[in-house]
Amino acid sequence: MKTNLTTYKVMMLVTIFFVSFTSCTKDLDITPQDDQTLLGEDFFANETSYKELLAGVYANLSLTGINGPESSNIIGLDAGTSQFGRTLLYLQTLAADQIIWSYENDGGVAGIQRNNWTDQNPLILGMFSRAHATVAFANNFLRETTSEKLDSRNVSTDVRADIVTYRAEARLLRAMSYYYLIDLFGQANFVTEEDQVNSIPKAANRAELFTYVEAELKAIDADLLDAKTNEHGRADKAVAAMILAKLYLNAEVYIGEAKYDECVVELNKIINAGYSLAPDYLLNFTADNDTNAATNEIIFPLVSDGTIVQNYGPTTVLVNGSVGSLEANGAPLGVGAGGWGGAIRLRKQFVQLFDGGVFLQDTRNNIISGSRSIDILDISNKDQGYVIEKFSNAKSTGGFGSDQTFVDTDFPLFRFADVYLMYAEAHLRGATNTSEVNALTYINNLRIRANNPQTITSAELNLDFILDERARELHLEAHRRQDLIRFGKFTGGSYNWTWKGNGTNGISLPSHLDLYPIPSASLATSPNLQQNLGY
Repeated sequence: MKTNLTTYKVMMLVTIFFVSFTSCTKDLDITPQDDQTLLGEDFFANETSYKELLAGVYANLSLTGINGPESSNIIGLDAGTSQFGRTLLYLQTLAADQIIWSYENDGGVAGIQRNNWTDQNPLILGMFSRAHATVAFANNFLRETTSEKLDSRNVSTDVRADIVTYRAEARLLRAMSYYYLIDLFGQANFVTEEDQVNSIPKAANRAELFTYVEAELKAIDADLLDAKTNEHGRADKAVAAMILAKLYLNAEVYIGEAKYDECVVELNKIINAGYSLAPDYLLNFTADNDTNAATNEIIFPLVSDGTIVQNYGPTTVLVNGSVGSLEANGAPLGVGAGGWGGAIRLRKQFVQLFDGGVFLQDTRNNIISGSRSIDILDISNKDQGYVIEKFSNAKSTGGFGSDQTFVDTDFPLFRFADVYLMYAEAHLRGATNTSEVNALTYINNLRIRANNPQTITSAELNLDFILDERARELHLEAHRRQDLIRFGKFTGGSYNWTWKGNGTNGISLPSHLDLYPIPSASLATSPNLQQNLGY
């Protein structure tokens, strides 16, 4: 497995070089518009080039450029503000009620975690641009693999059969990017391989994008590999089902329609596909989560390792950032003893979700309080606020990752535990194709796996419980903002948290903040986009 994975990562790096080197023009300057043919015919002389080109589409989820972790293939953005997983983590988690980032001089951080961002925030621009870059790379792959192109190159029958699957995967990655643009921005530049090169892209709103993503994921299902049969880091039918389930779970937010029955149909596909919970919760967040029992739980990872796929992505950030300024606890986590010196602390409201004796042995409770105060009255004071050890660069079998800064730990973008939580929520929201017995069983399976002595009864299974349990199970995994919006608690004043809206104890947020603004730089280069209301 590791040998195949390393080979795949090498191909990722090779392809991101070719694609990035020739695409640092206006198409990937701010928002990719011109996803033209980027590679010459010599590249396709070897039939392995098609898999390499597909790897380049995947690479955009992990890498930022061609010259190591400091480089960025999107002009005007550095690696720290344009890496897909990191910007997703910031926009979904740092903006909500779980963590605080100490170093507010880092580009865009203060605006995100204080909920007073503007359309010039570089992290917002980074996410918008990186998602569109995946669309551009996917479109390029699809243009290079038409029947006409394959005929002209005399591609062999066996490779052409593989390309059917490759094309489905490229379409899935493009649909996934549009899904995140639906969620975070409510609109996007809409371009497919059918659009004329260099044409001005259309703008698509939430409803249009929703319809497209739904149809696209259904259309490619037959051509995707079955769940758990693809190479590590590549997508399959279960990934498509997970994106659809997420789309349907949030449909009332996105398009004002309830689609909980449809959500459950997709969840059941995953439940019946052979996934299972890892026996130990923390196996999902170790340096060898690509080979240990976490492979039975992680549906789709963002690939990382300290040698080949070095990046300032979410797991590098989360492991180094979890080292406290007082504790210097980095060595057991597989990074430098001092790590990033207290970069990440916990907001009080998240810590309080683990209050009570039943959470003392809960393996999801990896909070370190020590001599610290629970309150963060001064964000720059790295000694205020608790810290947490969830992600690690240590291996479950002993030893550590290959580098003490850039970790080997994959980021679990989609995880089977979330399927159980989504099923229970859909049940409570009125899905007609669920059962209370299954919902309770799935939730209690998570409790039992976490060594929590308190399983719940039907009387305790309600939406408030689900929201809290989602935080306990999925914290730091880039879900929280979306969850709070779906439960009506992100904006408004019904639920406040430390530094929400730049208030020490939190203040009410206006409803327009449920969507991020379209970056001003993107508006300047995409005349069909319109700024979201309120900005």
